[in-house]
Amino acid sequence: MASSLFIIIVGCGRLGSFLANRLSSAGHSVVVVDHRPEAFDKLSSEFSGFRVEGDAAELAVLKQAKAEKADLLIATTRDDNVNLMVAQAAKVEFNVSRVLARVFEPRREAVYRRLGVETVCPTTVAADLFLKSVLAENAL
Repeated sequence: MASSLFIIIVGCGRLGSFLANRLSSAGHSVVVVDHRPEAFDKLSSEFSGFRVEGDAAELAVLKQAKAEKADLLIATTRDDNVNLMVAQAAKVEFNVSRVLARVFEPRREAVYRRLGVETVCPTTVAADLFLKSVLAENAL
């Protein structure tokens, strides 16, 4: 394995917990932040990282998660605005070199890119897969 990364994941829903479990089992140091204590129930018993309960849009919560030491922050909440605020804070306030964010609204991806944030848009990914399938079917 390459060197271990210190990764903060904001949001411990289906996506955040899945990433946290996988990255932790791959040997990375992972901190998961969520404002709902019950969200941490989605983490596996093998998860060896840390949990921070709180609103990641607040700088004090990101500071508690040790954002200034993070190699990577991934914002996975279901709210584009929260993901944007957290991503911006990670970049500007804590100088996190790599920030990834889930963004549901494709038109918002340009805003994230201007901030130097990499995005994954489930809407665009699904649309691309559907279009590829439809176009492949029509090509026969």
